[in-house]
Amino acid sequence: MDFTATQSGFRQRKLQPSMRLRNSPGDGPDGSQLFEDTSRAGPGPQAGYRNQQAGPQTAGFSGQTLLSEPMSNLAMAYGSSLASQGREMVDKNLDRFIPISKLKYYFAVDTVYVGKKLGLLVFPYMHENWEVSYQQDTPVAPRFDVNAPDLYIPTMGFITYILVAGLALGTQSRFSPELLGVQASSALVWLIMEVLVVLLSLYLVTVNTDLTTIDLLAFAGYKYVGMIVGLVAGLLFGKPAYYLSLLWCCAAIFVFMIRTLRLKLLSEAAAEGKLVRGARNQLRMYLTMAIAAAQPIFMYWLTFHLVR
Repeated sequence: MDFTATQSGFRQRKLQPSMRLRNSPGDGPDGSQLFEDTSRAGPGPQAGYRNQQAGPQTAGFSGQTLLSEPMSNLAMAYGSSLASQGREMVDKNLDRFIPISKLKYYFAVDTVYVGKKLGLLVFPYMHENWEVSYQQDTPVAPRFDVNAPDLYIPTMGFITYILVAGLALGTQSRFSPELLGVQASSALVWLIMEVLVVLLSLYLVTVNTDLTTIDLLAFAGYKYVGMIVGLVAGLLFGKPAYYLSLLWCCAAIFVFMIRTLRLKLLSEAAAEGKLVRGARNQLRMYLTMAIAAAQPIFMYWLTFHLVR
């Protein structure tokens, strides 16, 4: 019995070191951790090697950044200078053919001017003063003078004419995008040809006038107002109303062009109503009448096929 107790006590003393190894300070309170926790350990030789490799790369990247920033700034400055030079060249060459800076004058209109101008185009017989007002050798803006030419009414008139033409084709079951495009392109081509012929005629007659290409474009575009009136009357009341309204508008635009262009093309004596004599003044009178007479022809040519 004593021997057995002694032997069991010996076994207990023998097992205590193993128990202490399992319940080491690195284990949890329940002794369930199987591997040693190395997260709190200091950096090993591999970490030092990685830091040594990352060090030169980081230094090289910072050097490249310092070198690339001045180059990018220089490239941006060079590109902006090239863009500004190109813009100046385009503005100069474009202004030589199309005076963009002067277009603002022709669109300086308001509602009052548009209403008075439309009334003058439809009924010009009671208007007396046709001279354009000037302020320090510069014509005043159209919104201050109903006699001044503008591009707002011709532009909106052209667009409205195309829309009314599409409506007329639609009521006749003939509408198609291709046909509407042909209508718009033909009207634009006739307008450009008219302006070019007038410019050539002024050059051949050697007329010294202050009329510009934009002025001629504005005067040629006023006929769209009468064309719209005729088309709308034809759509609402039939073909007889179209002919009556178009005849009235043709007579109105003829009178408007005669009284407006005679101040631009004829001499001061003709503008005052005196008798015009001389071959050159006779040519100018014929040219004025030809330009005015061409407006009714274009008005009928561009609208007669749209009313049935």
